[in-house]
Amino acid sequence: MTRIIVTVGQTTLHATLDDTPAGRDFAALLPLELTLSDYHGIEKVADLPRALDTTGAPSSYGAKAGDLTLYAPWGNLAIFYKPFRAAAGLVRLGAFDGPFDTLLSQDGKPVTFARAG
Repeated sequence: MTRIIVTVGQTTLHATLDDTPAGRDFAALLPLELTLSDYHGIEKVADLPRALDTTGAPSSYGAKAGDLTLYAPWGNLAIFYKPFRAAAGLVRLGAFDGPFDTLLSQDGKPVTFARAG
């Protein structure tokens, strides 16, 4: 598992990536600056610079609030702030370690993802 920090303005949030091919491949992209946008009132999304390795990932996943996921068909990062039913192509990358409310007001603003210390 890889610990990461997500910088939102002056706030630092902590998350942990899963020890999976997709989680490790996302970690390999870091540091990464992304601009998030709201999607359907349940998640924040951003395009990733390349496809991630989803070897061995389940064919679908039901997201929980705080999950960092990949939506493989579109190749984007999806951060859920509300639970969502199992969806084909959704792959869990990890989750926030605590509150992440600051992230919800960042539409159109850069958010930085980096490895922790």
